[in-house]
Amino acid sequence: MACAAPLVLIPSRLAATRLPNKPLADISGEPMIVHVWRRAMEAGIGDVVVATDSDLVANAISGAGGRAVLTRADHPSGSDRIFEALQLCDPEQSYQSVVNLQGDLPTLDPASIHACLEPLEDEQVDIATLGVIISDEAEKTNPSVVKIIGSPVSESRLRGLYFTRATAPYGEGPLYHHIGIYAYRRTALERFVSLPPSTLEKREKLEQLRAIEAGMRIDARIVDTVPLGVDTPHDLELARQALY
Repeated sequence: MACAAPLVLIPSRLAATRLPNKPLADISGEPMIVHVWRRAMEAGIGDVVVATDSDLVANAISGAGGRAVLTRADHPSGSDRIFEALQLCDPEQSYQSVVNLQGDLPTLDPASIHACLEPLEDEQVDIATLGVIISDEAEKTNPSVVKIIGSPVSESRLRGLYFTRATAPYGEGPLYHHIGIYAYRRTALERFVSLPPSTLEKREKLEQLRAIEAGMRIDARIVDTVPLGVDTPHDLELARQALY
């Protein structure tokens, strides 16, 4: 029997170049991955499972009362990791939608998870994600800030036409910062991970372009704030201050 609620999957890889053992970094007495799991639980939209390659991460989640599944260590992306986790958690294929929530967003507003799911109410949308209007001028030219180029569907939603690290689109009007949280229809995730890396994906180093090049539709719900992603020791200190 199909489940109307989505399955929230949080990929968490222990190895990280800039911040070793990042998921286990202490924030107010708990590992960062536990904070992310709590934010997902607070959203109350469905079951939450952490997908990891580490017994240490799995034990941290189970110790907090959550559920984790062990996945292979050689996955090239978080999308591949959550697809393996989906197969492990749901071999009966009960869940028809899946949220891919990054494991390094400890300050995430649970309402953002709800917002990410909204575009899937449109049957034409394969994948949903989030964006926010860029207000910091420096971010407009920062290649680390991924921009959404899209056509407005409503005041709070774009149909994604392209994603880029460049400053785009040209001309007057807002630029949109892409927030890397995704909601997939199960069929879309299955198709996505079956595709080889695409030309533009490899050029921009942006996985979502694989879906765009394959003709899949990605819509972005526009929200008000960007959650703090923890990639460096400085980011970690900011997260500690925010959650103190």
